[in-house]
Amino acid sequence: MTKPKSSSQLSQQFPMIKQLKEYQPLFWRNPDYGQADPHLPFTSEYIFDAVARWERFAPYLAVVFPETAHLNGIIESPLTKIGRMQSAWSQYNNWTLPGSLYLKQDNVLPISGSIKSRGGIYEVLKFAEHIALTQGDLTYMDDYSILATPRYHQLFSHYGITAGSTGNLGLSIGIAAASFGFQTTIHMSHDARSWKKAKLRANGVHVIEHDADCNFAVEQARKQAAQDKYTYFIDDEGSADLFLGYAVAAVRLQKQLADQHIPLDRQHPVFVYLPAGVGGSPSGVTFGLKKIMGPYIHGIFAEPTHVPSVTLGMLTGLNHDISVYDIGLDGKTAADGLAVSRPSFLAGKMMKTLLLGCATFSDNEIFKYLALLADSENINIEPSAAAGFAVIKESLQALQTDYPLKQATHIVWSTGGSMVPKTDQNNFYQIGKRLLNN
Repeated sequence: MTKPKSSSQLSQQFPMIKQLKEYQPLFWRNPDYGQADPHLPFTSEYIFDAVARWERFAPYLAVVFPETAHLNGIIESPLTKIGRMQSAWSQYNNWTLPGSLYLKQDNVLPISGSIKSRGGIYEVLKFAEHIALTQGDLTYMDDYSILATPRYHQLFSHYGITAGSTGNLGLSIGIAAASFGFQTTIHMSHDARSWKKAKLRANGVHVIEHDADCNFAVEQARKQAAQDKYTYFIDDEGSADLFLGYAVAAVRLQKQLADQHIPLDRQHPVFVYLPAGVGGSPSGVTFGLKKIMGPYIHGIFAEPTHVPSVTLGMLTGLNHDISVYDIGLDGKTAADGLAVSRPSFLAGKMMKTLLLGCATFSDNEIFKYLALLADSENINIEPSAAAGFAVIKESLQALQTDYPLKQATHIVWSTGGSMVPKTDQNNFYQIGKRLLNN
């Protein structure tokens, strides 16, 4: 597809862009959803390979990160039914939410307290395994806790890991990489929270701050790695390993649905609402959901009206070749983890037939839902993690004629929050309460 030369040409070709340019919340339904795609580069076997690697590393994680010991080194979050929040949501929207509402609490994932504990840590583990197998004497049948010994720490210290991030990905990569002894550098965008940078530095990570957005930070990390053959670059814009690390969540969620007797079939669809920035983590999760659980589970991405990068990329078919700046958007949002102007190389390509749609929200809404969740369920999350709540109504009103919503299950994927300092969390809550009371 040839990129149109101007924003006006794009608007003529894709009328919904007018709404995007006016910062109007919307729901875009993917016209290719459910079609066969013979060009997908991954199969379910890739997911199970990643599951096996997580399990091999479980003994290491249980030793190095004691907070994972109660799950024997497995990094996973609870699926929580939030009936009181469902009532609060319905009252706020003056519209009864049909079905049942759940929260997938990646906000309490161990190590980095966000969904990035899945992809970011997984890619670090895979690189560490590669070094230990090829440059050390590790075998696949070993107890991987030996990687926590000084001998391997010394081996890993000869190598570096770098990445660019708005915050949460950098936290997961930095904390995990430093635990092995890798020389670790994280390039942070201008919207990264100060406490995230401070936590990385406290873990011995070198943090480089940039007065630019996430895409620029990623490019600087890429350049750094290109200059040193011993430095490994984790690419938030196109990494297959990040993607597959996120996909493992589907295997775990399948078990949680079964354990909680949550039905999944044509008459009982499951809708999963995932915040999207560059699009890597929600794409990986959605890929896993479709491959592991089939046609009756549906992914919907939630993006800020000021930074709808995946929506724009998929709507136009240009994917990574278009930025929100190309249509005149300012790219500013309080949802720092979602402040990415250009989608990943993989997001649109992988989601072409697997994603039901994308919806956008205004920033004020995520603060309101953050406060409603705290009041109703005593669960604290960060602003971007509330994005799913903000797109449910828009999405369902567009879908209600095609799906049996009365028996549906809705899962809001809460992507982060447990590591937010109490002062920051209280500030988010107070903003939300003021907005609700106005």
